Amino acid sequence: MQVKETVSDGLKHEFQVSVPAADLDARANARLNDLKTRVRINGFRPGKVPLAHLKKVYGRSVMAETIEEVVRETNNQIFSERGFKLANEPKVTLPTEEKAVEDLLAGNTDLAYSVAIEVIPPIALADFKAFKIEKLVAEVGDKEIDDQVAKIAEQNRPFAAKGEGAKAEQGDRVTISFTGKIDGTPFEVGKGENIPVPIGSNTFIPGFEDQLVGMAAGDSRVVKVTFPVNYGNDTLAGKDAEFETTASLVETPQAVAVDDEFAKTLGLESLDKLKEAVRDRIRREFDTVARQRLKRSLLDLLDEAHKFDPPQSLVDEEFNAMWTSITSDMASAGRSFADDKTTEDDAKADYRKIADRRVRLGLVLAEIGEKNKISVTDEEVSRALIERARQFPGQEKQVWDYYRNNPQALAQLRAPIYEDKVVDFIVELAAVTEKTVSREELYKDEGAENAAA
Repeated sequence: MQVKETVSDGLKHEFQVSVPAADLDARANARLNDLKTRVRINGFRPGKVPLAHLKKVYGRSVMAETIEEVVRETNNQIFSERGFKLANEPKVTLPTEEKAVEDLLAGNTDLAYSVAIEVIPPIALADFKAFKIEKLVAEVGDKEIDDQVAKIAEQNRPFAAKGEGAKAEQGDRVTISFTGKIDGTPFEVGKGENIPVPIGSNTFIPGFEDQLVGMAAGDSRVVKVTFPVNYGNDTLAGKDAEFETTASLVETPQAVAVDDEFAKTLGLESLDKLKEAVRDRIRREFDTVARQRLKRSLLDLLDEAHKFDPPQSLVDEEFNAMWTSITSDMASAGRSFADDKTTEDDAKADYRKIADRRVRLGLVLAEIGEKNKISVTDEEVSRALIERARQFPGQEKQVWDYYRNNPQALAQLRAPIYEDKVVDFIVELAAVTEKTVSREELYKDEGAENAAA
């Protein structure tokens, strides 16, 4: 076997490889001899089929399998000897000219092919003990609890029917039946019977609820709306529709006393227990946001401490995925780059920087995990899968089967678990100080884009 490096340009390498025909023939014959004991051919006793006859019947397919195996083993040897960690799958170029292929499969010529790769550069990890990270802590105050309890009371307040002929107003609830049409034709999912609609809840298509104002029980009217361009159903998105609507009941909200009896209607023993449950929920929300802020700060430190040129193919792949998603979302929303006060070229430059950062951070996190033997167990993945399935009530089995039968989807569940474990490892080593802040300060800039890996 001969190996000659023909390209060495930064992280890109290419090799020209030659494997003697005699070596291929020997390996192919070994496979044929193994096959001899397993095949059944008319006219021959088991295990007594002559090699020449086997080669005549199976020679081409066995040689093709042998070539595939030799290429794989040879490439692994080349990369291992040079200590290469591949950024992507090697690009192998085999002979394609018909005569050359025939000679190769017949064992009459040497195997000559080229293999091109891009490698991951060596990464010198920072001293994580030198990292200084601030962890934000927000106390759950009585005001937050009272505000949340008030919202719960608002969402669970009772309604009572208005008097005969009374007109619906903002805040009232109207029970309606409707049939939707587009260009005069009824459409699927456009029909509803006895649907309670709180006016002002913004649960229906924009503009629908406002047109219910002034209706009384027994009234009918045509409600005209336009589906949003980013509506979940592509066949309806951006379309004008008319709904023939009839009101059967108009109700007005009633006052609700926030007391022990109200808490019991929610399945809790008392108002104190309700407040306790609300406090726990807010605490979990605060902890989640604090964790996100800490993680973002840590990723910023990792970004600053690890500057290197990542494999361009990985950056291109990340950028293309991001750009496809961004342009698709903009098209659905009917937005342009000018609406965002930028140009397409400037936006591409910004997102390419984000793609570069994400790839670098991904490689750094992977290097940290590898060097410190951090891994994700099957049990951890199963727990994540169970949580994912619970998000789709009634479809748990379908979700479970989808992930179990889709390795790529399962890898997407595994990746954030791995990332969080690496982050926890670094936080254990870093100097972490706590800072008590208000709820407003905790959530400050939380809506900003997170460019983390």
